[in-house]
Amino acid sequence: MSKLNDLFTKELHVVNLGIESFAEDLASQGKKIVHVSWKPVAGGDKVAAGNLRKLQTPAMQEKIKAANAEALRRILDAQPVLVGMGIARDVIPGMTEDTILHAGPPVTWERMCGPQRGAVMGGLIYEGRAKKLEEAEKLAASGKIRFAPCHMHSAVGPMAGVVTPSMPVWIIENKAFGNRAYCTMNEGLGKVLRFGACDQEVFDRLHWMSAHLYPILKAALEQKGEIDLRLLVAQCLQMGDEAHNRNKAATSLLIRELVGPIMGLDAPNREKADAIAFINSNDHTFLNLSMPAMKATMDPIFGIPYSTIVATMCRNGTDFGIRIAGLGPDQWFTAQAEMVEGLYFAGFTEEDAARDLGDSCITETAGIGGFCMAAAPAIVQFVGGQVADAVNYSLQMYEITEGENRIYKIPALDFRGSATGIDLLKVMQTGIRPIINTGIAHKDYGVGQVGAGLVHPPEDCFKQALAACAKAWTE
Repeated sequence: MSKLNDLFTKELHVVNLGIESFAEDLASQGKKIVHVSWKPVAGGDKVAAGNLRKLQTPAMQEKIKAANAEALRRILDAQPVLVGMGIARDVIPGMTEDTILHAGPPVTWERMCGPQRGAVMGGLIYEGRAKKLEEAEKLAASGKIRFAPCHMHSAVGPMAGVVTPSMPVWIIENKAFGNRAYCTMNEGLGKVLRFGACDQEVFDRLHWMSAHLYPILKAALEQKGEIDLRLLVAQCLQMGDEAHNRNKAATSLLIRELVGPIMGLDAPNREKADAIAFINSNDHTFLNLSMPAMKATMDPIFGIPYSTIVATMCRNGTDFGIRIAGLGPDQWFTAQAEMVEGLYFAGFTEEDAARDLGDSCITETAGIGGFCMAAAPAIVQFVGGQVADAVNYSLQMYEITEGENRIYKIPALDFRGSATGIDLLKVMQTGIRPIINTGIAHKDYGVGQVGAGLVHPPEDCFKQALAACAKAWTE
C-alpha cells in the first residue's frame, strides 16, 4: 500500500489515449502529458472489425499484399500523356446523342442535387434539345435522356461534371497501358456550367469555346505533338501547386507548351490572342488535365484479384462513391456526401452550400491534390486552416497508403514522394479517412461557386467495401 501511496507524491507523467479534451484539461493544470490520437479498429463497429479480421489472416494477407504491390506498380508506372482533342460523341466510349455524363456515382434525375440539375438543363439547352429551362427540365425528367457517371465512360468532370455529346474534350492516353481518359475544357470561375449556372452568359461562353477556342487548341496540339502530363504535374508540385485546387503553376507551364504552336497557326491573330488570353485568365485550366491524367493512371488497377486499393473516389452532391481495384469497375459503394468545411465567399454560409460534389477527387485518389497540400502552402488561404495543417494532412496520408510516388515529390517534406495507393484495410484499421480539398457549389442551380474547403469521404463507403471484399474473398 505504501508503494501505491508513493504514486501520489510523485510528478505525474500521463499518456492520454483517444479523447483530446482529457489531455487539454490535464495540460491546463500544468501536468506533463503525451496525447495519442487512438481510435478503436473500424471505429468500434463490431461487424466491420470482424470483416477486417477475415482479411487479415496470414493466407489472405499474402494474397492482398501481392495484389496491392501490383496495383501500386501500375500506378507508379503510369505515363499519362495529352495526345489531342476531340468531340465527346466521336471519342468517348458509349457516348450517344441521348447521353449526358455526370460527376460522381450513378444517380437518377429525381435524386440529383440542385447544381447538377442546373448543369444538366444547361447542357440540354447548349445541345439545342431545349430552348428554355422549363423545357429542359421536362426533357430531363421524361426518361428520354440517359444519365451515366463520367467514370463509367473513361471520363471525369469537375463539380457537376456534365459532358454532353457536342462538347470538346481533352484526350489523355496512359502510354504504359494503352487506356484513355477524357475531360471537357475548364470554363473558368464564377458563373459556369460546372457549378450549375445555366443562363445566356454561360451558353455564350460554351459556344465560343466550342467554335473558337477548341479549333485553336486542337490545331496547336497537332502541331506541338504529345505533352507528358506526368512531368507537368511533377514540376507544378515543385512550384507551389497541388494540382487540384491550386493550378497556377501548372497552367503557366501548359501555356509555355502551347503558346508557340498557337502563334504558328494559320489563323486570325485576334482568335489566337483570345485563346491565349482565355487560358491565361483561368488558373484552373490545368485542373481539367490533371483529372483525366489521374483517371488514366488509376483505371489500369481494376481487375487485380484481392487488391484492396481504392481505384475511384467521386461525388455527385447527393452520394459519395468509391470503387475498389479487386472488386472491379461495376461495384459502387455509396453513402450520403458530406458537407464541406471551409471558407465562404462574402454573403454566403454553409446554409447556402450543396453537399460534396464532383470527380475532381480522382486527384487525391491518385496521390496528389489534398494529399500534396504540404507542397502548396498557399492553398490554406483558399480552403482554410494553417500551413502546419497542410503539412500534417500530407503526413497523415502516408498512414493509409501503400507507397510513395517516385515522380510526384513534395519539397517541404524533404522531397518525399506523395502518399500513393489508398488501402481500404488501412483506412478501416486506423480510422483515418482520405483528405480532399474542393470547391463548394450553391445548393440551388444558377448561382455558382460559393466557397472552398476540406472534406472526407463518409466512413460508410469503406465499411460497405470492406464487407464486400470479405464476402467475395473469404466465403
